[in-house]
Formats: sequence, C-alpha cells, structure tokens
Amino acid sequence: MPTPTALAGLDTEASYNSCVSAIRRAAGAAYSVKYHLVWCPKYRRPVLVDAVAERLKFLLHEKATVLGVQLHALEVVPDHVHLFVEDDPTYSPAHLAHQFKGYTSHVLRAEFSHLRSRLPTLWSRSYFVASVGNVTERAVQRYIETQWERP
Repeated sequence: MPTPTALAGLDTEASYNSCVSAIRRAAGAAYSVKYHLVWCPKYRRPVLVDAVAERLKFLLHEKATVLGVQLHALEVVPDHVHLFVEDDPTYSPAHLAHQFKGYTSHVLRAEFSHLRSRLPTLWSRSYFVASVGNVTERAVQRYIETQWERP
C-alpha cells in the first residue's frame, strides 16, 4: 500500500468521481456499463453496402430499442460493423453480440437473397468487445488503495 507521502497532493476521490460518466440506477445497483462491439461478415466479405448497410443500421437501432440498450454510435463499413452501446449489467457482452448478430442475420438473409447465395452464414462466429470508460486502471487502483485515508 502506498504511503501517505506518496499520495500527497492527490485528491483520489475527486479524480475518480470526476472521470465516471453519468451513473444509471436500478433496484439494488448503480452502474455505467459501455461496450465497443465489432464483428465482420463471414470471410470478411464486403457485403455491407448500399441497401444492405442502410437496412442493417435500421435493424440495429430497432434491436437496441427492444433490448433497452442505448446506442451511442454505429458505423457500418463494407466488411465490418462498429457499435458503441450502453447497457445495464444484466446482459453480458457475449449476449449482446449474439442478439445483434442473430437478429440482423435472420432478417437480412431473408430480405437480400444474394447474402444467402454468397455466404453460408452472414456473420463470422467471432466478435471483438472492449469495455469503455473514462476512468483509467491507475485511477481505480489509487481510489481503492486510499479508501482508509479519506474522512
């Protein structure tokens, strides 16, 4: 544990609290859970263009509303999708990726026959997820380490 002199002049609580974005509340929980999700079509084929891309954007907004997920940013490029979402802790990132990918694949393949003929499945099985926040690891570590030093 760092000594008080090592932390002199460091207002850890103010530093930590100023970095945390708006806190949402539910029964028994306060949270701020945000994820950056990325996934690609099978074989990273550039099929997300024109009408397919526009329909995909609409479907992702629609699914986010159904799930109660706040969609902060969305970008569809020909060979991958980026989502920046905020959710409550009841859904895991894996669950969110599965919901978005499953729903959009089902609808897009039904509406655009070339997606059925060119690809065995619309999406690859993999995805990327990263938690997003304004608080650094070091700020959290200092906040926890100095719990007993604050009034």
